[in-house]
Amino acid sequence: MRILIDADGCPVVDLTVAAAREFGLECIILCDTAHYFDKEGARTMVLAQGADSVDFALVNLVQAGDIVVTQDYGLAAMCLARKGKPINQNGLIYHDGNIDSMLASRHAAQKVRRGGGRTKGPSKRTKEQDEAFMWQLRKLIEAGLTDEDKGNQGNKGGFA
Repeated sequence: MRILIDADGCPVVDLTVAAAREFGLECIILCDTAHYFDKEGARTMVLAQGADSVDFALVNLVQAGDIVVTQDYGLAAMCLARKGKPINQNGLIYHDGNIDSMLASRHAAQKVRRGGGRTKGPSKRTKEQDEAFMWQLRKLIEAGLTDEDKGNQGNKGGFA
């Protein structure tokens, strides 16, 4: 199990890297040339700036059981198809039961914007959102750890 971060516009990069370090997991940050992240305990992949370059690279990397941090519903859907475990910056875990309605909502909002309408942007990030994200991320990590991983955890930094 690894953690892959779709880092362009991601407000929880530091929290995610810290959780990966805590559990001794490999963490890969993917971003385009307009952004750059150099975080101890994570490998950064900088990709060409362009429509969906990070998304396609991430989908090609994701393996069954990997956790993917993304706010992009389309990317989350592709990760689900590859047996990844996508989660958004607020702790919402994407799954087969909720992704279709989210994609439909995204499509409706795109139609409004293309028609000249406006949609409301995100509100200011709160401490509660960070806490909800960390709670759900830890649950995903712990659910994915094998008994052998848990036995070796003392060698990797331990559980909180």
